[in-house]
Amino acid sequence: MLQLSDITLRVAGRPLLERAAARVGAGERVGLVGPNGAGKTTLLRLIAGEFGPDEGEVAVPARWRIGRVRQEAPSGPEPLIDLVLAADLERSRLLAEATESVDAHRLAEIHERLNDIGAAAAPARAARILAGLGFPPERQSGPASELSGGWRMRVALAGLLFAQPDLLLLDEPTNHLDLEATLWLEDYLRGYPGTLLIVSHDRSLLNGVAQRILHLEAKKLVSYNGNYDTFERSRSERQARQSALRERQLTERKHIQSFIDRFRYKASKARQAQSRIKALARMEPIAALVEDHHTRFSFPPVDALSPPLLALDRVAVGYQPGQPVLRGLTLRLDPDDRIALLGANGNGKSTFLKLLAGRLRAEAGQTTRHPRLKVGYFAQDQAEELDLEATPLQHLERALPGALVGRHRSHLARFGIDVQKASTLVGKLSGGEKARLLFALVTLEEPQILLLDEPTNHLDIDARQALVQALADFAGAVILVSHDPHLVQLVADRLWLVAEQTVTPYDGDLGDYRALVLSAGRGQLAGERAPRPVVDRRAERKAQSSATRAEEGKLRRAAEGAEQRLAKLTAAKEILERRLADPALYQGPKAELRQLQQKLAEIDGAVSTAEEQWLAAQSALEAMAGGK
Repeated sequence: MLQLSDITLRVAGRPLLERAAARVGAGERVGLVGPNGAGKTTLLRLIAGEFGPDEGEVAVPARWRIGRVRQEAPSGPEPLIDLVLAADLERSRLLAEATESVDAHRLAEIHERLNDIGAAAAPARAARILAGLGFPPERQSGPASELSGGWRMRVALAGLLFAQPDLLLLDEPTNHLDLEATLWLEDYLRGYPGTLLIVSHDRSLLNGVAQRILHLEAKKLVSYNGNYDTFERSRSERQARQSALRERQLTERKHIQSFIDRFRYKASKARQAQSRIKALARMEPIAALVEDHHTRFSFPPVDALSPPLLALDRVAVGYQPGQPVLRGLTLRLDPDDRIALLGANGNGKSTFLKLLAGRLRAEAGQTTRHPRLKVGYFAQDQAEELDLEATPLQHLERALPGALVGRHRSHLARFGIDVQKASTLVGKLSGGEKARLLFALVTLEEPQILLLDEPTNHLDIDARQALVQALADFAGAVILVSHDPHLVQLVADRLWLVAEQTVTPYDGDLGDYRALVLSAGRGQLAGERAPRPVVDRRAERKAQSSATRAEEGKLRRAAEGAEQRLAKLTAAKEILERRLADPALYQGPKAELRQLQQKLAEIDGAVSTAEEQWLAAQSALEAMAGGK
């Protein structure tokens, strides 16, 4: 097993781990989670043996092979299939030795070992892995040098999976994948024969693969059995218990201290006071919980427009005249649409979004837009266009000059960018903070349509959940491209398939599409397979979706109203209690005292009612979220 014993690790003098310990047994699949900057990637590098700890020991069985995706992706002229096959170093070495060996006995040993490791079936296995990650057969024989950086990282991942190390270390493996490859990878890792330690912000991947979660918090590693959802529940329960124990201890300490203060100098009570002083000294303080940082997302309100917001009639679009990427597009968008685009990378999903955003003009057909329509477009590569020497506030001022600074600051605050971050140079912001700045920019003019192309690439799990909630509250239409199945499931109520140079409604849910991805070859998904016949359930799904969002909004307003009443009632109760604590009150007229006591009882009753209303609304909201 992998064993970390009392590990202390410092980076640039800052402690990331302090006497942390953990064990990972052979064959276990473990998710490693924690806030950004906590040191998850550094811990993987430590386990891989790239450097040693400042204190403690990392023990890995000597026979275990450890695998991590290389930082430099392959880019040479060799065919992709050859690069993947070469990742199995033992097979490559044995094959090379077999061509050179003249010793019959040694040659027999080599062939016996090649047979043991399944060398004959290796090319077929390598081809299946490449296909699963999005490379159809005709591309597997092409050179890596013709691929973009993201596709070359897929080749590196394919090589690592093919080599099947005993300990597989994966750091955000879905970052360069599309939804189809992510679904395939989740299924593949679920049956991985070795030991797996995975860092990911993809909740669906952690739920589908991990048997246990290691949480890096407060420079320690805390183990939770089960997948990510189980971890969240268990941790929440543990925090609630710790908070209750701390409150109980504080009350007990206060009671003991009160006795000590009253009687420590009285001869008759001195012995009891000294006993309590020793008891207080022996009492180990229960640490206060560190408040988790929760990312805020809140899209601005939008002006309601009559449907359709946008309609396409036999539209064709492309980048060069006469060479359309997509054609025959006959679709419409209404204000309450929530649509996710399916289809392998390269099929035209981003092209379709650029058409809707107005960044590409239609070559043929008719496009009808509402005259007051505004569109917000979040693109994968927009972060590269940010001015690293400007602040978020300056970016908003350039995008919407003439607006009051206060408006820009409050708009940034909707996405968790506070006053300090608003005045920080973009070059010094984290990837997640840059992503939130992009959200602020694309929603600055309060668009009625949000086009989101891989919006979660730099967001952690907390930020992704905040985005889901913000999109649920958004009053406009949403078109989403994402490799995150969890986001797609919670946001979209309709699916469109981009394949065979067109876009068509997909009759089925994400579970159906997952089954299609796992049963069909990736080459087929790239366009060789005809879309499934479509039964038009648009009205039914829209009605159901609208009703769900309306009910959710009603419950949310009820919870917020109850919370506001509680705050007012609590403030009024504190004022009354201060008046009732005044000794002078009891020397005056009894009628005033009775009146105040009666009013306090009424407030207590109102507080109980408001608490029950809040709990009922929150429980209903949680039940709705759990059923999505």
